[in-house]
Amino acid sequence: MASLPGRTILHVDLDAFFAAVEVRERPELRGTPVVVGADPRGGRGRGVVAAASYEARTFGIHSAMPISEAYRRCPGAAYLRPRGALYAEVSRRFMAILRRYTDLVEALSIDEAFLDVTASRSLFGDGEAIARRIKDDVRREEGVVASVGVAPSKFLAKIASDLRKPDALVVVAPDRVGEFLAELPVERLWGAGQKAVERFRRLGARTFGDVARLPEERLIDAFGESLGRHFHRLATGVDTRPVVPDHERKSVGRETTFSEDVGDRALVERTLLDLVDQVAQRLRRHHLAGQTVTVKLRTADFVTLTRQERLPAPADTTDAIWPPARRLLAKADATRQPIRLVGVSVSSFEVHAQLSLFEAGGRDKSRRIAGAIDAVTARFGDGAIVRGELLGAPRRRNDGTERPPDDR
Repeated sequence: MASLPGRTILHVDLDAFFAAVEVRERPELRGTPVVVGADPRGGRGRGVVAAASYEARTFGIHSAMPISEAYRRCPGAAYLRPRGALYAEVSRRFMAILRRYTDLVEALSIDEAFLDVTASRSLFGDGEAIARRIKDDVRREEGVVASVGVAPSKFLAKIASDLRKPDALVVVAPDRVGEFLAELPVERLWGAGQKAVERFRRLGARTFGDVARLPEERLIDAFGESLGRHFHRLATGVDTRPVVPDHERKSVGRETTFSEDVGDRALVERTLLDLVDQVAQRLRRHHLAGQTVTVKLRTADFVTLTRQERLPAPADTTDAIWPPARRLLAKADATRQPIRLVGVSVSSFEVHAQLSLFEAGGRDKSRRIAGAIDAVTARFGDGAIVRGELLGAPRRRNDGTERPPDDR
């Protein structure tokens, strides 16, 4: 069985989202290369590309590329700083369009989501008809383009939406799943990194069809039981995961991918402190306090490490989150490999957390200070107040030097 019987799942993805919104706002840029990120002529040179229009991509420019490399490849492109508030507002309306067709909408990021439209077919037609309506709504109301995959499962829908971008509409019929997957390269298997792909090649498997023909036991021998079974299921089209509406934020996090791998641990630590500051501000902005801190580290050889610690009480200030985050960084950094990415998130939210008698005084003072900082930041912008530990350190700005916020 390739999926739950009768399901119709859509994956909707806005094409080159940030760049598309900027072109909508500045129609004179239509048809020209547009890069959203740091200004390469501003002298900083450490920013990365947040988004690139399809015209820019013809020069080999892609997201997360160092902005200096993008400028070297296409100095004539329009380089624009990101406008996070604008993108968030467009995203809010985009998600509202999706919810016209079903309550079962699972947002994956600011510009993509899964929909289960199985129960909507009697109202709006089959999956392809609903996909066309969504594409038309998004284009007419928001002036941007969506690609949509229609399939019996999430995995298949996600692959389908990505196959013929931009402006794709790809339908995978339930009785043609095997045919659809057969010639896809193994690089498209979720969880198949560079090392896994090399191992597949040693097994003689270069496509999904090759993997599907391998005995499951052989995959388990090569990748371990969990990953081996995972690869076998996906290669044969098995994915029964439901679309899970995410009405409540599960975590608030920030992460930064360095434009060059960093061996200087002091710089990594200062960067993490800056990220903790941002997470704490975001928690307070949304009136949240969390009790679980998670630090994420990715090394130059693409090994990703995470460590968690549970706090004695829910927290929303840097003073409370930074000490455990610093400890977790030290625990995760067991290698001397240069660091590619560092991130931090806070989860396990409690709305009405009670402070103990012994904690209340110190934490109240910390929150009053944090509130004063928030007020100054709201009036004068990021960077108006900088911690002493961060003076002289590269300061994160909203210019593409990090990935979009990981608020799930």
